[in-house]
Amino acid sequence: MDKVTLRVKRLPHCRELPRYATPGSAGLDLTAALDGNYTLEPGRRFAMPTGIICEIPPGYEGQVRPRSGLAAKAGISLTNCVGTIDSDYRGEVKVLLINHGDVPYTFEPGERIAQLLITPVPQVEVIEIDDVSETVERGSGGFGSTGRGILNSATNSL
Repeated sequence: MDKVTLRVKRLPHCRELPRYATPGSAGLDLTAALDGNYTLEPGRRFAMPTGIICEIPPGYEGQVRPRSGLAAKAGISLTNCVGTIDSDYRGEVKVLLINHGDVPYTFEPGERIAQLLITPVPQVEVIEIDDVSETVERGSGGFGSTGRGILNSATNSL
């Protein structure tokens, strides 16, 4: 597999450049670019600075994903589940965190807060059509239609 080059500018408050924790890691760790500790209260959100600006190559995106360890230990996740960094964005990368836990969580400077994956994204040509092709197995079945149904189709409620 060919390597993709990610050009990164370090801002003055950057603690650490993105890096893989292990040779088999899928994502690069992003760290908190803080001057001191920051406490995130339960139910609150915060745009955590990383101290970096990325030049993601055209045809790729940066996917910011939560760290499973933070989610399991403290209920810390991302407000948008997976964040997207477009290849033409040149601002500081910030991670939109939320505390789903029951107690405050205190982040320390340089703490690993999320993972960054650089993934290919094709440009798609959109063509308007009058009819769509049928599928035998699923058709227009929606939520839960390929397993145990979870949506009451009459009321559209869970």
